[in-house]
Amino acid sequence: MPGKLSSELEKPHFRVAIFGSARIKMGDERYRMVYSLAKKIAGMGMDIVTGGGPGLMDAASRGHHAGRKNNHAHSIGLTIRLPTEQRDSFHLDVKKDFSRFSERLDNFMALSSVVVVTPGGIGTLLEIFYTWQLVQVKHICNTPIILLGKLWRDFLTWIKKWPLKKGFINSEDLSFIFFAENINQAMSIIDKAHMTFLKRGRKTCLNVKKYGIVT
Repeated sequence: MPGKLSSELEKPHFRVAIFGSARIKMGDERYRMVYSLAKKIAGMGMDIVTGGGPGLMDAASRGHHAGRKNNHAHSIGLTIRLPTEQRDSFHLDVKKDFSRFSERLDNFMALSSVVVVTPGGIGTLLEIFYTWQLVQVKHICNTPIILLGKLWRDFLTWIKKWPLKKGFINSEDLSFIFFAENINQAMSIIDKAHMTFLKRGRKTCLNVKKYGIVT
């Protein structure tokens, strides 16, 4: 049985959140990419946090489980209740079910030291912008947001051409966003963040009570 999220929140672990589509099937090259990334993360002894569902969330959970060298690295799943039932991953050490996206996202923020955004749709875009906004207004610490995959190149082009050029955001806001075309580039950014974490220790800027984090 998966453990409880409340006890996991008390542990100062370095955790990588992996966001991505629930629609991508096993065997797809994007599924294999996320599986390989999570396997490398597990090999470094880092935890992951996902939505706990199918698709790329499942790829992350499976890859993390396959890459473990010991039992210290955890796979945490923050699942969501939807009208259309989604199958949960079987490779979760800690699981928490939510009925509201906002509450679920705040728990993602409280748990995660780095965010990796893989290919996805509306839900994945919500997760990008929610994380980015909280970092921008300093409601959470400076969390690196890694956009993994070629599709995000056009997204960044649009961000620079319109919101940035028109003055709706500034260049400092883009300093939190990192583009990684492949998993080696993503792991390089994760490794640097992990080294900073080990030197400085985990510091959570999020006001737990204000944001309704599960305790």
